[in-house]
Amino acid sequence: MGNNSSRVTAQDKAILDLKTQRDKLHQYQRRITVLTDRETQIARQMLAQGDKKRALLALRRKKYQETLLAKTDGQLEQLEKLTSSVEFALIQKDVVFGLQQGTRVLKEIHAEMGGIDHVEKLMGETADAIAYQQEVSEMLGGRISNQDEDEVENELAALEAEVNMTAQIRHPSLPSVPDTKLST
Repeated sequence: MGNNSSRVTAQDKAILDLKTQRDKLHQYQRRITVLTDRETQIARQMLAQGDKKRALLALRRKKYQETLLAKTDGQLEQLEKLTSSVEFALIQKDVVFGLQQGTRVLKEIHAEMGGIDHVEKLMGETADAIAYQQEVSEMLGGRISNQDEDEVENELAALEAEVNMTAQIRHPSLPSVPDTKLST
């Protein structure tokens, strides 16, 4: 599909030949139409001159040309149908090719995923991991006793005091301001 757009294929040549033949039939139809018009004029002239036999002969030639024109119409219709069928078959071929490519890619993706058994196994492992995490969360969240909670809070207070002490050493504070009121 990709690089084939610049190459002329056998199908392209066949379609071109069909369309060329169609154009030739159109030209032939125009020539026959001109001939039938001329035969009609000849028949009129012959009638005006009183030559009924020649007028009849011109009308017979016109009738013959008209049958050729009808046959040409039939051939042209067949040619149009054939051209359309070939073009549509080429479109169908491209669609089938696209379907083949899509199916191949899907098979490759499914192979990379490891198949249904692998996906089911992975889903099971994921469910197990989620259940384990919930169990751990429940243990941590629900099993801390009041005593453990007090110990955690005491440890937090000790850490705060340590952090404050370190901050005061690095940045000594100014002397405190008396908070008593002066008598006036």
